[in-house]
Amino acid sequence: MRIGTLGAARITPSALIKPARQVEGVTVAAIAARDRSRAERFAARHGIPAVHGSYQALVDDPTIEAVYNPLPNSLHAEWTLRALKAGKHVLCEKPLTSNAAEARTVAEAARRSGLVVMEAFHYRYHPLMARALEITQTQLGEIRHIETALCVPLPRFSDIRYSLDLGGGAMMDTGCYAVHCLRTLGPGEPSVVAAKALLMSPGIDRAMTADLRFPTGATGRVQASLWSGRLVKVTAHVEGSRGSLHISNYLIPQYFNRLTVTTDGIRQRERVQGEATYTYQLRAFRAAVRDGTPTLTPPEDSIANMAVIDAIYTAAGLPLRGTS
Repeated sequence: MRIGTLGAARITPSALIKPARQVEGVTVAAIAARDRSRAERFAARHGIPAVHGSYQALVDDPTIEAVYNPLPNSLHAEWTLRALKAGKHVLCEKPLTSNAAEARTVAEAARRSGLVVMEAFHYRYHPLMARALEITQTQLGEIRHIETALCVPLPRFSDIRYSLDLGGGAMMDTGCYAVHCLRTLGPGEPSVVAAKALLMSPGIDRAMTADLRFPTGATGRVQASLWSGRLVKVTAHVEGSRGSLHISNYLIPQYFNRLTVTTDGIRQRERVQGEATYTYQLRAFRAAVRDGTPTLTPPEDSIANMAVIDAIYTAAGLPLRGTS
């Protein structure tokens, strides 16, 4: 599978270049960037044979079968749609789009084309989450409450994550993971009860806390921040009628993780071994393209995730991304 990458984003080496060396049958064959000299430097550093001077030239390249889209959030929908129109499969960085309406448009285009669109929630493909789901579904009884958090410090305030025009905000960046993890572990699709934001600038949240409720009556809470008093927090916690599960570092568990399960007053801890999350993700993308294997993060899942994010922004009194 010959894949081309749009832009020379900082995440690309970890999310694509290194995994491609581990996944048989995947070649990073081309790169395009607005600044061609930057693309040429990136290509030389990472051994990418072809450089295109525009994103459109890359998606039109007949030798490219799939496109990796790590562009700013506001460009995800546009260039995913252009890639589909050109007959390319797409692995798109999260969030797939700026809002749920855009996600529905992408999902319909993917359905019509018969091509693969996969949202890059890489954590979802690691064995840690399979084990967490097994515990949640078999050991905890009726789920009563779930909390997920992804808080990291990003004091570089000129970063695109703080740009409203580019679809920024804590909920769009770290928060989309926290929402996705909550939905993955939860009993059905949640609705938003309330949300509170800390602002960096008008419309841009540097931190967000939201309370949710599941159809079963179970409650949930998500916390996300790029700059707040919660400097680092990457956890998920599930409370059930028979016990609880606490996950430390669900995001990049290859570096460190711990599952703490408490049932009937007995606490047990375990770690889940595995490769890098991005390696599992690229392997799953290749399987979807080559063998038609369903992915864990298809566009239909993206619609549901963005619907929750839209509702959180609305509850916090902030505009939906992509609508201002």
